[in-house]
Amino acid sequence: MDTMGRHVIAELWGCDSEKLNDMKFIEETFVDAALKAGAEIREVAFHKFAPHGVSGVVIISESHLTIHSFPEHGYASIDVYTCGDRIDPNVAADYISEALGAKKRENLEVPRGMGPISVAKSKVTAQ
Repeated sequence: MDTMGRHVIAELWGCDSEKLNDMKFIEETFVDAALKAGAEIREVAFHKFAPHGVSGVVIISESHLTIHSFPEHGYASIDVYTCGDRIDPNVAADYISEALGAKKRENLEVPRGMGPISVAKSKVTAQ
């Protein structure tokens, strides 16, 4: 193993506003994303804000998946952090991006546990 973990930070733009404001949909999407990546789920906690927005976390044995949604902007920020080399966090991040209907995604992958963080340029993709 080259790193202690991999941390994908994604900015999702042009998402479906209704999906971003649907706590049940987001929770199911994040649980499905964790399972698709091969993670072992430990705990799930999501919160719906008034008048809009959802924040939540899926705790996995390998670390976590999180979201903060801003339906009024069609935007969501997500993190997928996995420890070890068994799980690719990009599998979960890709699944979430597609499920939310993101039209544009800026993705940054940070290796964790290797010493000082050196952040490379992010990767921008149109969905």
